[in-house]
Amino acid sequence: MQTVKMVVTGPFSAGKTQFIQSVSEIDVVATERRISSEEERTVKSATTVAMDFGRITVDQDLVLYLFGTPGQKRFDFMWEILSEGMLGFIVMVDSTRPETFREARSILETFRAYAPTPFVVAANKQDKEDAWELEDMGHALRLDKNTKLLPCVATERDSVKTILLELLYSIMSEMEGS
Repeated sequence: MQTVKMVVTGPFSAGKTQFIQSVSEIDVVATERRISSEEERTVKSATTVAMDFGRITVDQDLVLYLFGTPGQKRFDFMWEILSEGMLGFIVMVDSTRPETFREARSILETFRAYAPTPFVVAANKQDKEDAWELEDMGHALRLDKNTKLLPCVATERDSVKTILLELLYSIMSEMEGS
């Protein structure tokens, strides 16, 4: 049995916890706490403070472990800890909140510095009317043409599975190439 550790990261309220909950076969281990900041509470009522953990069995030989990072800067000390041993990562970006794009870019660069593993960028909330087009998001995030920027709706299991499989294929092709 092979296990693959993937990290799901991104800015506050990008959809990381929902992404893992949509696909995990176990109850997600979540470390959410009520939000005390009035400003952040307008976006959502709870936030991840340490990590989210989920698991999905791809087949009898392969299990994915999904670790969701906290999105708030004050919990970023967890990022490096969670990145240890990861074989790939997903940067979640809320397509409807361009004010978070710069932070998403910074998180992407941070995780690339932790480990030169494959990654994809998930443009979440693509089902919303005010979601940015992928091409425009790619420019705003300053992604090179080789970076996979994928449409995502974190509440839809099939959308999440597509992103996980895309990352898994990248991980497997890198493993075969080394």
